[in-house]
Amino acid sequence: MIRSRWRILPPGKIAVIVLAVLRHDQRLADMAGGNNVSKSTVRRWRDELIGLLAAQAPRLDRALKKVARQGGEVVLIDGTLIATQRRTGKADRRNYSGKHHHHGLHFLALTDERGRLIWISAARPGRTHDNTAARQDHVLAHLRAAGLGALADLGFRGLDNDVLDPVIVTGFHASRTHKLTPGQKTANRVLAIGRAPVEHGFAHLKNWRILTKLRTSLARATDLLVHSRDHDSPRRDPRTAHGQPSRRPPSGARLSVLGGALRGVRRQGLSCRVAWVSVRRLRQAEAGDVSGGEVGPGACGRQSL
Repeated sequence: MIRSRWRILPPGKIAVIVLAVLRHDQRLADMAGGNNVSKSTVRRWRDELIGLLAAQAPRLDRALKKVARQGGEVVLIDGTLIATQRRTGKADRRNYSGKHHHHGLHFLALTDERGRLIWISAARPGRTHDNTAARQDHVLAHLRAAGLGALADLGFRGLDNDVLDPVIVTGFHASRTHKLTPGQKTANRVLAIGRAPVEHGFAHLKNWRILTKLRTSLARATDLLVHSRDHDSPRRDPRTAHGQPSRRPPSGARLSVLGGALRGVRRQGLSCRVAWVSVRRLRQAEAGDVSGGEVGPGACGRQSL
């Protein structure tokens, strides 16, 4: 259908028009008037091209296995909200996010250590919690099957309840009755720096201005996000320093290990793997795990299998 002789414009021209609509959020009527076609024709071109590109998106398990084959050991996971217009009726109430205080659609995304998007979930109502979306997509099971670890924020706290062999590592949560120790505060700083590439990935994804506020149908929102993932990558190369993990040190050296990781951040940057190993060791130590052995993401995947 793309190369059909019945199209009024050549495929290259159609691709440029659709790119202008998606990248710069140009109005369909403006693009139609400037090319002597109807608004419905531009809309049809947009929907056809989005569907064609979205059909090439990989599944979660295949995306993780590809990362493992390429030598990756840690991925970054996070959730985001894409704003939508407010619609009338009770059916749109589930799209209201109490956290962001506006309507939208919730998406999960995985990036590699450089912040390149490797997978995006299906669209869910804006009120969906990160943990709920991750459980519905079986993210934890797929990570264990691929032998990969993951860095996540506090929104995923409680997703991985295996304190002795965690795959998804999150920060430490403070409350009125539970204050963080100096080691936990240092671990949170290390984790925040290690998770920076995933925020860069989301920032580049939202460079597609059509995502500033979706005006397309909700059924096509998933295809639109997948298309944007396949055609946008970070322009900057984040930290590339890689540390070599060793056996877990005794409990008295926890702060020195995390302090050394933080000093490495100031000197030459921190890799996601170093952040994953450092915070994971502290959690194992607080859980009373005194067993030695391999602590890399590949090890946790093999142990779980």
